[in-house]
Amino acid sequence: MPRPIARVLTLLELLQSGGIRTAAELAERVGVDERTVRRYVDHLIDLDVPVESVRGRYGGYRLATGYRMPPLMLSDDEALAVLLGLVAGGRAGLTTAMGTASETAAAKIRRVLPERLRRRLDAVSGSLTFTAPPGEAVAAESTVLLSITDAVRHHQPITIRYTAADGRRSERTLHPYGVVAHSGKWYLTAADLTADDDRTFRLDRITDVRALPGTFEPPAGLDPAKRVLTGLATAPYRHEVTLRVQGTAEEIHTRLPAGVAIVEEGPPEGGAYPVTESWSRVDLRVDRLDWLPAVLASLDRPFVIDRPDELRGLVEAFAERLTNSARRAPGQA
Repeated sequence: MPRPIARVLTLLELLQSGGIRTAAELAERVGVDERTVRRYVDHLIDLDVPVESVRGRYGGYRLATGYRMPPLMLSDDEALAVLLGLVAGGRAGLTTAMGTASETAAAKIRRVLPERLRRRLDAVSGSLTFTAPPGEAVAAESTVLLSITDAVRHHQPITIRYTAADGRRSERTLHPYGVVAHSGKWYLTAADLTADDDRTFRLDRITDVRALPGTFEPPAGLDPAKRVLTGLATAPYRHEVTLRVQGTAEEIHTRLPAGVAIVEEGPPEGGAYPVTESWSRVDLRVDRLDWLPAVLASLDRPFVIDRPDELRGLVEAFAERLTNSARRAPGQA
């Protein structure tokens, strides 16, 4: 939504809260000067919103007595789409630091819907259950998200204050390429001019976003999501794992997502396996190895462990446990 329209709607919301609002108060709350406030009031009047001008020492603007916003005109399918979008967005972590924003937005929509449709949507929300609990979500400040996405859209450099995972704070100058939502978190991929390198930043660790003069040209063929997933997969961890797995990248990513593993298709080294089959190199960086044997078993494909040797022992122990369980007769503890 363009900023002037958003500010006009903010002005309307302030007037709807009741009472007389001075031009100075409205200007401060909306973030414009008093002349612009008067222009926004004219916009509302042009839209048949009855804004009254009250003269005198304590004068200002107010809405005409008894004025109410007209009903929100949504079809059943449109209203259901909005409600489910708010519910799904909240569970997926696609919210801002205002944690109740999706709930209050849904409540506002319900208030202006016709009674028949409101009852049906309440029935949906009261009956809807999920087979999995919501994932761990980390909210970003709405001002940070809006400022950064505006800079991405207009190819505008920015400076940010950033707090790293270890608590170190820094100020960085960036060329922001894109914002990506992944696993309940918001990420920014950008060229970090301070470090002269491309970096990925968590939005919930960013404060004080400031736009800088000028513009920049993003790289050709830019894929923000791929950049973020690659950055997450190559982040420093305790163990570096390299595997050769018989299968295509698409098949392997069903168990090892792009945010966890980097997969490159190609035959295994040494010639011990037929080159007629599709093989892929898989690189992972993980803090723990104990979950990998079960994932490799679920792939149900031949694989070669290049490193680390510790993973070989874990796979052998896992295979032995499976064998022992399979041989256990019914009734045996």
